[in-house]
Amino acid sequence: MIKNNRHKYSISAMCRVLQIPKSTYYYEAKDNSSEDGLTSTIIDIFNESRQNYGTRKIKFELNKLGYVISRRRIGRIMKEQGLVSTYTIAQFKPHPTTCNESKQKNELDRKFDQEEELNVVVSDLTYVRVNQKWHYVCVFIDLFNREIIGYSTGPNKDAALVYRAFASIGRDLRKIQYFHTDRGNEFKNKLIDEALETFEIKRSLSMKGCPYDNAVAEATFKIIKTEFIRRRQFASLEELTIELQDYIHWFNYILIHGTLGYLSPIEYKLEHLKKVV
Repeated sequence: MIKNNRHKYSISAMCRVLQIPKSTYYYEAKDNSSEDGLTSTIIDIFNESRQNYGTRKIKFELNKLGYVISRRRIGRIMKEQGLVSTYTIAQFKPHPTTCNESKQKNELDRKFDQEEELNVVVSDLTYVRVNQKWHYVCVFIDLFNREIIGYSTGPNKDAALVYRAFASIGRDLRKIQYFHTDRGNEFKNKLIDEALETFEIKRSLSMKGCPYDNAVAEATFKIIKTEFIRRRQFASLEELTIELQDYIHWFNYILIHGTLGYLSPIEYKLEHLKKVV
């Protein structure tokens, strides 16, 4: 009431009539101003995250800016402002597919925390709708910092798709010790075997019908499906490829990951290099 009538009456007079101490009014005005600034900051963080961050990640971003705010308060402000994260935790749903019956063992054995860059690279692929037809995305992930180091797109789920993703890796491939995947036949064929043999990269395969043996790749694709694929319509393969390239840059350089101490993959790698030096 006082705020809405400041242009007509003095604050002192209105406080006197309402029997409110002036100090109370100024305290509340200051507190509201602080709340407005926090709300604006939360909105900015939410939008910069491509509308993906929930209360947990927004809290960490606020901490970087010097705010000490509870997730409950952040959630209240998000609800008031209509900020709804697109991220949901999807449950794994197995799809019937031809299985690679190789006797190759699971050398990784779910040791997903790796101390050295390129020690273990994992891969998987998923499907996406492009102009009313199914297309596919393949990514290669370094377990050291969860960075997507290679990727490809294409109309077919085959060895050529995997090979293009392999060829896109801009690193010294001889440094890769293990290449781990599930038992999809697109990962087990002469083309891929020759590439791995050339660079002396050892194989590791998940147990048959066990997605948890390749959990990091599975989790990465849950993020990609929720934050990237589900929210876009692609008119052509070229458009998908360009948009995916932009998303992967954001994934590697900007998106904070809980498993990396709420750092992006590149930030995590740089922090590790500082400790080594």
